[in-house]
Amino acid sequence: MIDESNDAQSVHASLLTLDSHIDIPWPGGDDPFSESASRRVDLPKMRRGGLWAGCFAAYIPQGRTDVAGHAAARDRALAMLDRIAAMGISRDGMATQFCQTVDEIEAARREHRTAIVAAVENGYALGEDLSLVATFRAKGVRYITLTHNGHNALADSAIPLAPLGDGETRHGGLSPLGREAVAEMNRHGMLVDVSHLSRQSMLQAAQCSSTPVVATHSCVRALSDHRRNLDDTQLDALRDTGGLIQITAMPGFLRPRGESAHGGPASVRDLVDHIDYVVQRIGVAHVGISSDFDGGGAIAGWSNAAESGTVTAELLRRGYGRTEIAAFWGGNFLRLLRLAESR
Repeated sequence: MIDESNDAQSVHASLLTLDSHIDIPWPGGDDPFSESASRRVDLPKMRRGGLWAGCFAAYIPQGRTDVAGHAAARDRALAMLDRIAAMGISRDGMATQFCQTVDEIEAARREHRTAIVAAVENGYALGEDLSLVATFRAKGVRYITLTHNGHNALADSAIPLAPLGDGETRHGGLSPLGREAVAEMNRHGMLVDVSHLSRQSMLQAAQCSSTPVVATHSCVRALSDHRRNLDDTQLDALRDTGGLIQITAMPGFLRPRGESAHGGPASVRDLVDHIDYVVQRIGVAHVGISSDFDGGGAIAGWSNAAESGTVTAELLRRGYGRTEIAAFWGGNFLRLLRLAESR
């Protein structure tokens, strides 16, 4: 008789596992090199969970789109990126590496180092100054999420913010500046993250980007009717343009009110339900995994980075093989990153 738990452990231990969206505490926060009860992700938890790479996001909440607001957003992003880069300097017995390319991520895995990858969540950090795309790339940023909640100068968000005066739409999708920003990100080898975008913004970004776009932390609208999720037309657009959706461990995105289709709170089974749906509609090559840990993500069975192996176990239980699981756990995302690097 096969010991399925041991089989899952061996498969998981063999993978280059990458979580495409993790938040960092700001402005304070516990030392990421030490075990923390208040954080869902720290380096000890990543090691225990066999999670070898993480995209850590400099999250910028949406404010007013004026000179002062844009300056504050830029300064916060730059400071947060410095904090993320510092995680890539090994210490306290934790071998880490700040990685700016796919080759570096793969080398880190071979050398048993945790790969730290930088991202910016909210193009608000760019303001109206697209020279900052090059600045962010020089600091290691591999993707920018074009909006967060609330419209900005680049695009309409899936979730307008009435306190900022947002109507349902501001630009009718991407603004002219937003289209220029997409082209500049393409030019500098960054991925365009369409999580948080309005439906129209997302479809326009998928069409105008010369590199396939990625939704780094989203779910399927057919299974949970949330404004942040992608509907079937959007999923088809990802298939048609070579893009990718990274299913995320956000309870309300996975199931209405965060209540599992299998009973109890949203769980790893619900996350894999979303992966199944995407596979059946647009194929294995267009779906991956993210947590949104420390940004609201956490589900039964995968409540922190130390429990990452439970996702692999559920994928095996559903009949996926190692090659498919490797694609979900980072292979698909790294393929897009490498394509961006080649542009």
